[in-house]
Amino acid sequence: MTETKIDLLELNTPELRDLLASWHEPSYRAAQIQKWIYQDLVEDFGAMSNLPRSLRAKLNVNTCLGSLAPILERDSPNAFARKILFRLADGQTLETVLMLYADAPDSPELEEGNDAAHEFKRRTVCVSTQVGCPIGCPFCATGQAGFVRNLSAGEIVEQVLYFARERKRNGYAEMPLTNIVIMGMGEPLMKFDITWKAVEALTDPARFGLGARRITVSTSGLIPGIQRMASTRPQINLAVSLHAPDDELRDHLVPINRRYPLRNLMSACREYVEATHRRITFEYALMDGINDRPEQARAVAQLLKGLLAHVNLIPLNPTADSPYQRTPYARVKAFERILRDAGIATTLRVEKGIEIAAGCGQLRQQVGHDWSRANSLPTAA
Repeated sequence: MTETKIDLLELNTPELRDLLASWHEPSYRAAQIQKWIYQDLVEDFGAMSNLPRSLRAKLNVNTCLGSLAPILERDSPNAFARKILFRLADGQTLETVLMLYADAPDSPELEEGNDAAHEFKRRTVCVSTQVGCPIGCPFCATGQAGFVRNLSAGEIVEQVLYFARERKRNGYAEMPLTNIVIMGMGEPLMKFDITWKAVEALTDPARFGLGARRITVSTSGLIPGIQRMASTRPQINLAVSLHAPDDELRDHLVPINRRYPLRNLMSACREYVEATHRRITFEYALMDGINDRPEQARAVAQLLKGLLAHVNLIPLNPTADSPYQRTPYARVKAFERILRDAGIATTLRVEKGIEIAAGCGQLRQQVGHDWSRANSLPTAA
């Protein structure tokens, strides 16, 4: 039986040093190896030229650099979005999306088709943390598919490295990735320690080295995770999937609300802002006739009144098996206007990748695999 190789993307610095020590290699080799992997973005051990040949050979025999295999790729016609469906080592699949923006971070987004779009000042990768999702939001393709398993920290990190390597291969080494949003398939705070091990690899200056403020973690509203995030890494951006201004509707649209209702969630959000002095982004997917009425916009404004918050309005990217449809543009603008008139900072997200099924889980759903469904939510860790 062939022994399973050790995935170096799963190892933090102390773990890599321990592995090297077991091979009687000096500890400084860990820094050299990590630089090759995360900064030089090499894809094979033979390229690690400052390592002894014997060590390169041992790494090649005993270790690997991830396991993701791209099986389907989709590019939007305007080149604003690129989605990859990956197969994992166990045969399961996940999605990752590269999104390109002409604007600088935190500025109003430009409309698609603008001549400045080719500059792509912001290059964002949206990564997944689970195969499927246990939350079960009925308007989301991932939620419709059910939950299979959690990703490992290495599987999360490898999604970022894939696009970083691809940009280098395509001649964009001087324009690397600028942002990471942990908003793909799954609930990132469900298994907090796994997500945070990945975040540490991505922010560690000795590894990928992206600034903490360039990473955003999205949650459906897991209060224990929000509280841990505030105390662990306050510089990481927090986004909360709101989608409804009252418990009755949110219980249906975001079922975790039954465990963590809005009153408790908003209290946790206010405590988060007080502890970190960081703004929270509230994601709000607008659905025709469901959550897009003027009175609901006013209720959102009241819910967020006095909170350091920003609302990201998202015209729904509808899925094939869902009755939920996107709000007409005129009503989207009216909703936006009500929030802004109430003093709530609001951005209308520029749509990217509708042609490539860029919404969470949509490409995976189209492939038509038979996904396992969980009977209940896993316990938050």
